[in-house]
Amino acid sequence: MAERRNGVPPPPTDTTVLDRDWDRAELTAEDHFARTEFLDVDMMELTSRGATFTECTFRSVEFNASVHQESAFVNCTFTACKFFDATFVDCKLVGSMFDRCTHDLMKVSGGDWSLVGLPGADLRRASFTRVRMREVDFAGTRCQGATFVGVDLADAWLHGADFSGADLRGSDLSAMDPLTVNLRGATIEPDQAFVLVTALGLRIR
Repeated sequence: MAERRNGVPPPPTDTTVLDRDWDRAELTAEDHFARTEFLDVDMMELTSRGATFTECTFRSVEFNASVHQESAFVNCTFTACKFFDATFVDCKLVGSMFDRCTHDLMKVSGGDWSLVGLPGADLRRASFTRVRMREVDFAGTRCQGATFVGVDLADAWLHGADFSGADLRGSDLSAMDPLTVNLRGATIEPDQAFVLVTALGLRIR
C-alpha cells in the first residue's frame, strides 16, 4: 500500500457503508459525510454537486462515469477504486490519497488538489486543466501522453515521474528536475523551456 507523505496514517473511520446500503444516484450540498468508510460501493454514474466528504475512506468503490461539481473530498483515502471516465469540476481534494486506483479517461477541470498523494499512479489517459496541484506526490507516477494544461505544480514531488509526450503547456514546472523526471517529447511553451534550462544549471546568452 502506498504511504501518505511522511508516513502519516490515514484518518480512522467511525461508520461503514456497504454496497447493499447505497442506492443514491445524486448528492447535493446538503449531503455531508465524515470519517465514513465506503466498502465495495457502486457509485457509477453518480452525480454530486456541492457534497462534502471529510476524512472518508473508499475501498473498491466504482466511480466510473460519475460527475462531481464543486464537491469536496478532503483528506480522504481511495484504495483500489475505479475512476474510468469520471469528471471532477471545481472540486476540492486537498490532502487525499490514491492507492492502486485506475484513472483511465478521468477528467479534472479547476479546483484544488494540493497535497494529494498519487505515487506510482497511472495517469496516462487522464487530463487535468487549470487545477491547483501544489505539493502533490507524483513520485514514480506514469503520465506519458497525459494532459496537464495550466496546472499549478509548484513544490510537487516529481522524482521518477514520467511525463514523456505529455501536454504541459501553461503549467508551473518550477519543481521539475529534468535529470530525475522524464520529459522526452512533452509539449511546453517558450517560457517553460527557460525554467527547465535554468533547472539544468545552464546560462542563456
